[in-house]
Amino acid sequence: MLPRLMRGFRLAVSLAVVLGIGGATGAAYLAVSAKTSSPSGTVTWALPPGLTPNYIFPLIPPSLATNNTVYSWQYLMYRPLYWVGDDGKVTLNESESLAYAPVFSDGNQVVTIRLKSWDWSDGQPITSRDVGFWMNELEAEKGNWWSYAPGFFPDDVRSITYPSASTVQITFNAKYSPSWILYNNLTQIIPIPQHAWDRESATGQVGNYDETASGAQAVYTFLNAASSDLNTYTTNPLWSVVDGPWRLTGYDPTTSFSVFSPNSHYSGPGRPTIAKFEEVPFTSDAAEYDALRSGQIDYGYLPPADTGQSSYFKSHGYDVSQWPDWGITYLPLSFTNPTTGSLIRQLYIRQAMQHLINEPEFIRDIFKGYGYPTYGPVPSQPPSKFSGPAEDRDPYPYDVGEARELLRSHGWSVHANGVSTCQRPGTGPTDCGAGIKRGTGLHFQLLYASGIQSLADEMEALQSSFDQAGIQVTLREQGISAVLSKWTVCSPSTPSGCSWQMLEFGASYTITYEPTFYPSGDIVFANGAVYNGDGYSSATANRLIHDSDASGGIPALKEYDEYLSKQLPALWLPNGGNQISVIKDDLKDVLPQDPTLSIYPEKWRVS
Repeated sequence: MLPRLMRGFRLAVSLAVVLGIGGATGAAYLAVSAKTSSPSGTVTWALPPGLTPNYIFPLIPPSLATNNTVYSWQYLMYRPLYWVGDDGKVTLNESESLAYAPVFSDGNQVVTIRLKSWDWSDGQPITSRDVGFWMNELEAEKGNWWSYAPGFFPDDVRSITYPSASTVQITFNAKYSPSWILYNNLTQIIPIPQHAWDRESATGQVGNYDETASGAQAVYTFLNAASSDLNTYTTNPLWSVVDGPWRLTGYDPTTSFSVFSPNSHYSGPGRPTIAKFEEVPFTSDAAEYDALRSGQIDYGYLPPADTGQSSYFKSHGYDVSQWPDWGITYLPLSFTNPTTGSLIRQLYIRQAMQHLINEPEFIRDIFKGYGYPTYGPVPSQPPSKFSGPAEDRDPYPYDVGEARELLRSHGWSVHANGVSTCQRPGTGPTDCGAGIKRGTGLHFQLLYASGIQSLADEMEALQSSFDQAGIQVTLREQGISAVLSKWTVCSPSTPSGCSWQMLEFGASYTITYEPTFYPSGDIVFANGAVYNGDGYSSATANRLIHDSDASGGIPALKEYDEYLSKQLPALWLPNGGNQISVIKDDLKDVLPQDPTLSIYPEKWRVS
């Protein structure tokens, strides 16, 4: 699986708030839209500050991948082969998918896909050639695919054939769990229009250039250049060929203010009933809040600082609803830091720390009731077939006395509101542990991203709680880019010099499992995994992760979840969700919101 550290998702939310990208003209566009659009025919949707969609070609590079570019913008025009998200649940949505449910054979190593009879907006059918076009471009430029991780899709594909215009057959390099193949591989296939895009220049003829590596690279160079020219999004004929329910008919390259109109040739369910769908950018949370309060936005969000205003909107004709995301939230710890790594590697110390994190209180006081707990590596919300017993209970509930006792029973002299020190060094079951000398103190530096008040509140609450067991935490703020640059496994060659011990990127560091929805730990908590910047290593965890991806499937996934929830590869923190949505009550069929973060304006209606 490829859980996404928010290079463009939750992490990018924080980055955008800090940088304030977006331009001052967003408010002006909002004013014009409000005056010139028919209220019965137009729905306005608020973009978070800085998260402005600015890349239209679906093979999107990591630096430009955001939730708002992929799930609430590109997917309106270009649909993935298999759609995940159905009535607020994380499950395959067969009606929204371009293909029928996959058929597995040869011990689940071979999958056969049969396409539905859908068309592109120019009337041409969607065929297996369009799937092949995507696969050829992806293979040639996988380093430019935001969800790529070495060894995973498409590296795990041994061969792929196209027996007919409606059939695709993929043979994988090993026998994997069908759930893992479907939710973490097939969801990354996005058919693209070969008959319109397979060219090397704007004036060149359409050909089969993608069928050679050099030709596929030339095609990518052409399409990437076209996608980088924001001024031509509504005039370039390339982007007029879509298979989703919407066409982009208005776009401002400075602000990313976007206008979508219905695709009259859409083949799928839920054809749009509104004439226009507008995505409106803002330069700040305050600007969005003002527009929301003045009634200029149909579907917006409450900024974290204004969460307490939910009662006002409820009393003025709005639905206020938390939008959960399919993710987990945690505090990364450096297991390899030369100064504090020996402390972090002691499970009992991590257990003591977790006992000092009052998740219910954080949800109540910091998230104003809009949040839900994280108990392990599989999301607790919404309930799904991937969830196991570990999501139903807190393995380390808030308990200061238990935290102190864990330290005392392992040879520590506990000094509340001071610094606890090791008095019994050694490696026995009641000693401080390997690498910890007599007199070593429990003090850490916690580096977190500046400019986010809710994050500052959370880190200060954490600091105060840890003090109760003599675990001293020194808080340091830096810009999010600086924090990000330090998140890596410490080694003699580490450029940053192992300069972090604990860190937080955003409102909380959240891994959102998309477009790989199967919540395995293969690139998060596995030894040497792409996103294991903490340096956590466990042979048992590695075995369970492998089993969950392979023949063990979902039962092994639940065993992995149970094990990691108690082993604490990081400290679990409450998840504040994607946003707290504020929706005009005359906008119908919006709820429940999709935890995969997709939106469905084609199904919305204005009463």
